[in-house]
Amino acid sequence: MTLTLTVSDEVRALAPGFTHVAVEAYGLTNGPTTEASSALLDDAARRLAARLDGRAPHEDPHMAAWREVYTAFGSKPSRTRNSAEALAKRALSDTGLPRVNVLVDVYNAISVAHLIPVGGEDLDLIQGGMRLVRATGDEDFVTVARGEETVEHPDAGEVVWCDGAGVTCRRWNWRQGPRTRLTEGTVSGLFLLESLAPMPVAEAEAAAAELAELLEKFSPGARITVHAPHSAAA
Repeated sequence: MTLTLTVSDEVRALAPGFTHVAVEAYGLTNGPTTEASSALLDDAARRLAARLDGRAPHEDPHMAAWREVYTAFGSKPSRTRNSAEALAKRALSDTGLPRVNVLVDVYNAISVAHLIPVGGEDLDLIQGGMRLVRATGDEDFVTVARGEETVEHPDAGEVVWCDGAGVTCRRWNWRQGPRTRLTEGTVSGLFLLESLAPMPVAEAEAAAAELAELLEKFSPGARITVHAPHSAAA
């Protein structure tokens, strides 16, 4: 992988069952939501409903594991849900899943269908390597509030993804900052699929393989690599 990804010892200790699979892609084509990417989201919502079989998303064992980890680093999981649970809740509501752009639609569909947090980063906007750490509380997180750019700081001990310029995602996978998000001009992307026990590593790998296939479908000719799972217990 061109980009270095590291998980701190403190995060490994907090969540020994954590595994992430990275999908690296170059030569992507992005643009506004299409009928095909919208249909993908509709199909993901149907797959989710079948998977849950009447249960609420937080009752799924994988989502329950994420809630336990969020509680362990001081976040209230009913208020700040992991990205997969938040999307699943929307998928099952009258509102439905958001339509953002083709690349975001694709990875959101995978997240919902497999109930696994998936993040997408523009590789050309990441500065240095990416690190998953427990914050000191002094790091900068640039976001937008009421239409204006503002700087927030994570809580001390909060799990965050960061690069050389600051925090890229708060509360592990709760809220991504706008600085590195996938836009309609994105041509190179990094997609992170994050799982905890009891989700089998093979299921995370299957989700990553499906994501790679969809990226190839929506961006013909893109160069895509699925990297071997990285376990926090390794």
